[in-house]
Amino acid sequence: MKKFFISFLATLAGIWFSLMLAVIGIFIVLGAAMASSVGSSTVNIKDRSVLTVDLSGQILDRQPNLDIMNLVRGDDTDYQILSDITGSVRAAASDDRIEGIYLKCAGAQAGLAQLSAIVEALKDFKKNAPEKWIYAYSDTYSQGDYYIAAATADSLFINPVGEVDVHGLAATTLYFHQLLEKVGVDVQVVKVGTYKSAVEPFILDGMSEPSREQQQLYLDNIWQTVSSAIAEGRGVDAAKVNDWADNFIFAKPAEGYLAEKIVDGLTYRHEFDQKLADLTDREKIKDIAYVSTADYAKSADLDKVGDGKGANIAVLYACGDITDNSGDGIVASDMVPEILDLAENDDIDALIMYVNSPGGSAFASEQIWEALEQFKKLTGKPFYVSMADYAASGGYYISSGADKIFAQPVTLTGSIGIFGMIPNAHRLLSDKLGINTGTVKTNANGNFPSIMDPMTPAQAAAMQSYVERGYDLFTKRCAEGRHISQDSIKMIGEGRVWDGREALKLGLVDELGGLDAALADMAKRLNVESYTVSTFPNPKQKWYAPLIEAGNELKTSLVRDELGDMASLYDTINRIKGMSALQCRMDFVEVSL
Repeated sequence: MKKFFISFLATLAGIWFSLMLAVIGIFIVLGAAMASSVGSSTVNIKDRSVLTVDLSGQILDRQPNLDIMNLVRGDDTDYQILSDITGSVRAAASDDRIEGIYLKCAGAQAGLAQLSAIVEALKDFKKNAPEKWIYAYSDTYSQGDYYIAAATADSLFINPVGEVDVHGLAATTLYFHQLLEKVGVDVQVVKVGTYKSAVEPFILDGMSEPSREQQQLYLDNIWQTVSSAIAEGRGVDAAKVNDWADNFIFAKPAEGYLAEKIVDGLTYRHEFDQKLADLTDREKIKDIAYVSTADYAKSADLDKVGDGKGANIAVLYACGDITDNSGDGIVASDMVPEILDLAENDDIDALIMYVNSPGGSAFASEQIWEALEQFKKLTGKPFYVSMADYAASGGYYISSGADKIFAQPVTLTGSIGIFGMIPNAHRLLSDKLGINTGTVKTNANGNFPSIMDPMTPAQAAAMQSYVERGYDLFTKRCAEGRHISQDSIKMIGEGRVWDGREALKLGLVDELGGLDAALADMAKRLNVESYTVSTFPNPKQKWYAPLIEAGNELKTSLVRDELGDMASLYDTINRIKGMSALQCRMDFVEVSL
């Protein structure tokens, strides 16, 4: 017995010791990650340095929360922060240590508005420092990278056996109606807006004419913006760029790129490096002093313009799907207190909300809109909106009360409309699975809404009235904020998505430009030449938050691994399941270069 207890206790001690080591290991990983995320605040920048704008990996709007699962797996954090890139480029124009900029084109994963923001920053660099240069190099130019390089670089170089991809734009929508029919699920839709096509994938087998009409218009307009920028930068007309897009230039020999003015030189990488060495007066290639935008951002106080003492401008990031109480996007239960806290913050002089959202919950959108109205009422401080890739439907709802709205020409906005979807799984349960139900209720609608039975005519009429009431409130908010009649808003609403240029014509936005343009205009309004930018919400999180997120991610990962090829359907079902009753959301469509 004594031996048994000794063995038992030894086993327990071993288990506890292992757990202790695991916990200590996690804390070591967290500590190292946090230390690396803070990084060194002092980066040695030599004279005649080259600022490297690395167009590779993901470009994010702002610093994400710490992902402990990536750290545990040892995955690299392959992303860059947009403001680090644009801020570094603009600051480098007046930095005597920076000789020029090298665009390292290696396939950036970014939205159209993010790419446009980089183009704007590089153009400002050229304007403010005409004596400095911008050189671009790539083995293979993706269309997004080529857009940036062609629009801004003084010289473009490519590997002699490299390729350039210019093909235009497209938007593809997946339709699930036949799949739902096969499994026996009917999706009952109530909506307002002829162009509100977010519901179409669940009730149609293909694109409706209104949906095709709106997508064709904004794609044509966005491509005109992009192709015109490429044409201007390369010294050709827009028709020539469309000719490149229509004739598979990626398949042509690189020698032909010179004659077509697609690039300026064919060089191997070491030959290009030698050019940079010569430009910076270095004897050897290895002596070139490169500095990344991430490192440059650590060495420069990019949050300040001038001495930063003129004003303190808050930038509130509102990115992702709009939800009521949960999610990793714009969560109303978190965002509303954040806005009300800003209203009580005497240290800030103005607010700019950076919106990158396709919308979501109508209820949550109203709560955020109201909180922003409280900010204006309680403080009297100016409030602007800067729209990124998307500020549509709910994204436009929360933006509509701003004193001034900035959008990129490539921004997708509008989509002023509302819908609701109630699935009916009666055929799946009864006909296919053999599951029947029995219901006892005190009133005719005691079990409404139910996925077991179709809506009755009275229920459908009630839901339609509910949606129309929501649409009336949505258009009222837009009309008040934009100082346009509600009837006019309803005419340009109808759930239709507009690009930034069309939105400007219609009065849905005030000016074209990115966050930097909004900040500059806000400084003029405040009558200051220097200011400091303070970002919200604070990306720092409680120490245990990554552990909770890690557990949730592990659970989801196990389910997705088990589902295999059906994982995408699982994601779609989860997204629908998480939706609130009324949705202000644009189509499930993504436009990218």
